[in-house]
Amino acid sequence: MHSIMLCMDAQVKKGLVDICVLASLSRGDSYGWQIIKDISTVMELSESTLYPVLKRLEGAGLVETYEVPHNGRLRRYFQITASGRSRLGEFKSEHEAIARVHSYILDSIDIEEAK
Repeated sequence: MHSIMLCMDAQVKKGLVDICVLASLSRGDSYGWQIIKDISTVMELSESTLYPVLKRLEGAGLVETYEVPHNGRLRRYFQITASGRSRLGEFKSEHEAIARVHSYILDSIDIEEAK
């Protein structure tokens, strides 16, 4: 899966990273390292990529933060907002439309290969 993501258009990947972060947070509040660990099952994600994404999502009102003491220091947690959940719903609708286009394209490729 990682090699597929590396070949993907940068803008498409950016949008998918945002959605993956929101999807991760829809399962429950979390902190940076755990979000990276959760998402790593489907795509490569580094801290240097994640934190700007979280900042952008927070600026857009899609996530909020709060801090909790952990081992003598404060750990920043992220939680999805109602707007973030709405964005996930929009993505689902978009995905269904895109899936129909992908199906059309893949069916065309299969027909061409069968010739």
